[in-house]
Amino acid sequence: MINLFAALHTLDDLAQMAESVTLECKLAQGRDGKGELPLDFWPTYSSMANTHGGVVLLGIRESKGKFTVAGIENPDKIRKDLFSTLNDARKVSVNLLTDAQVETITLDGKTVLAVHIPAAGRKQKPVYINANPLGNTYRRLNEGDMRLSDEAVRRMLAEQVEDDRDARILPGFGLADLDSDSLRIYRQMLADKKPGHPFLDHQGEAFLQQLGAWRRDRQSGEQGLTLAGLLMFGAWPAIQEAVPHYFVDYQERPESKTEPRWVDRLVPDGTWSGNAFDFYRRVYRKLVADLKAPFALRDGQRQDDTQVHVALREALVNTLVHADYTGRVSILVVKRPDLFGFRNPGCLRLPLEQVLQGGTSDCRNRLMHQMFLMIGLGERGGSGIPKIFSGWQSEHWRQPVLREVEEPEQTLLELHMLDLLPEAVLEDLRQRFGDKFNALERGERLILVTAAIEQVVNHARLADICGLHSYDLSHSLARLVREGMLESKGQSRGKVYCLPGTMHISPDQVFPAAPASSGHNEASSGYNEASSGYRGASSGHNDASSGHMAPNSGASNFHSGATQDTDRDADGCLLSALLNAPIIEDLSQVSSQLLTELQGRATEARNKQRLPRLRMEDIILAMCRERYLTLNVLAQLLSRNPEALRKQYLNAMVKSGRVCQAFPMTPTHEKQAYRSAVHTQANQEDS
Repeated sequence: MINLFAALHTLDDLAQMAESVTLECKLAQGRDGKGELPLDFWPTYSSMANTHGGVVLLGIRESKGKFTVAGIENPDKIRKDLFSTLNDARKVSVNLLTDAQVETITLDGKTVLAVHIPAAGRKQKPVYINANPLGNTYRRLNEGDMRLSDEAVRRMLAEQVEDDRDARILPGFGLADLDSDSLRIYRQMLADKKPGHPFLDHQGEAFLQQLGAWRRDRQSGEQGLTLAGLLMFGAWPAIQEAVPHYFVDYQERPESKTEPRWVDRLVPDGTWSGNAFDFYRRVYRKLVADLKAPFALRDGQRQDDTQVHVALREALVNTLVHADYTGRVSILVVKRPDLFGFRNPGCLRLPLEQVLQGGTSDCRNRLMHQMFLMIGLGERGGSGIPKIFSGWQSEHWRQPVLREVEEPEQTLLELHMLDLLPEAVLEDLRQRFGDKFNALERGERLILVTAAIEQVVNHARLADICGLHSYDLSHSLARLVREGMLESKGQSRGKVYCLPGTMHISPDQVFPAAPASSGHNEASSGYNEASSGYRGASSGHNDASSGHMAPNSGASNFHSGATQDTDRDADGCLLSALLNAPIIEDLSQVSSQLLTELQGRATEARNKQRLPRLRMEDIILAMCRERYLTLNVLAQLLSRNPEALRKQYLNAMVKSGRVCQAFPMTPTHEKQAYRSAVHTQANQEDS
């Protein structure tokens, strides 16, 4: 980070830095204008430490992505106050900073204090303020500080003290709660893999004890089935009772789209055990069913295994053994013509860079991992992710994408089966840009190819693929925009890029996933896919049509949902880098003042079910004057049926150009939003 500060001399440098790192700017002028550590620094310290770290610049004013330098007259005073508070346990739970991480720099001729906040380790989280983690712990969400729920804080505390989340004994659970077929098949696989293994000399409870599926606590004398044993070999009713949020889901989708429409699906429905071991066996066969294995001989025997098979096995095992089974997101495995996708509840226990490098392991469910290792599945010592990446590289496919989503907590792995530089895409780009494309460096060509394939990309996604230093990548993106080979939208880390004339905005890119409240909540509730009417037996799991999307907004994501480019303004309206105005999708989120104002504009329509058409249209235009309103919000305010409102008024108003849609590419989407066209045009001209 110090090298990055060394390159920070102008506001243009600062704008590029804001795109590549988590950055917060604070004026820090104090009452006398000479400099003071602001009180809102501490929630930011907590949130950055509990997420991926970041940089706070003191002495900078930021407004809508524009920076101005105010400077600080007395940086030594702020530095002294900073470390004094950091070392006071009554105010901050842990000091993560050293002198080298608080640097005085000169920007546009003025003094600015740069504070580099590292990500806290698992044993240090939660990082909180005011001596109590509950109500005083924050996490970075989009570009703001979000206070964590008590439930999320307790999960952090459990992660801190429990190295093995699956080792706890489950009181009241026993051998009768296991699926006998699962246990029999596992034992046979162990015998096939390791004939004569000493574990095979034991039966029943003794065999389970050797595996770690049954344990006796030496201090308390308590003994019984472990969580690992139940998750691996349990029967579905017992698993549901012990782990209410547990849910495993496999979907084979026929098209390269985010919509959750499938041709094959496996969920716990009462016809099979529903446990993790059984899920692995059934799903792995489905994943590799269509793989074309090259003919090879080893010791005179044909080998049907490839590096891709190995990568898929490792990805599936990783998903199961690193899952946080107390989380409210399901385990989801998706097979599409263009990718394999894996999702598990819970974020990574190690920094992403360390996971990608390999060599270090911090498995959340170590006993489950050991059980898979016993039968030759999974990798030791943190080598699993590197093996997945090397398997994909062996086919010259695009580099896998491993990422985290903070709310709700989940880890995503996307394995794309696309050539790194497809010839057809290269030819299209040569025709579009001519010699300008051929003159580009390889990294810049890769940027354009990715934008052509994925339609909309951001800095983080391109960094995954191009391998450029984040600062160099920012320079390349800025140059491609200047040359007219890319278009950009948004500011700072919310900025997205596409080829000229191809910016298509979808609701999935704008709306954040709703917070879980009960059961296994995804989007709105449970696991019920809107297109099928499926409802898992006694699960309460409802997928609706959104799920949770990885932070990049490209079309490659294997499950739909929100990007990380959203926040809310002072009135509670949703802000997105992809839209030119705030959007109201939930009236319960808006301020009481704005709600009263909107209800006032709608009074006549609310009181009269029959109005002259032109009068009703005038009211709609007044409702949508400064903001986009979703169809359901508009219908609720006007006391009208949503579909009737769309068909009788909005469709005609859109066609005549008086109303603009937020998502013109999906005109009938249930979350379509509308805004008065005259104000939309004025806003675009102003910008």
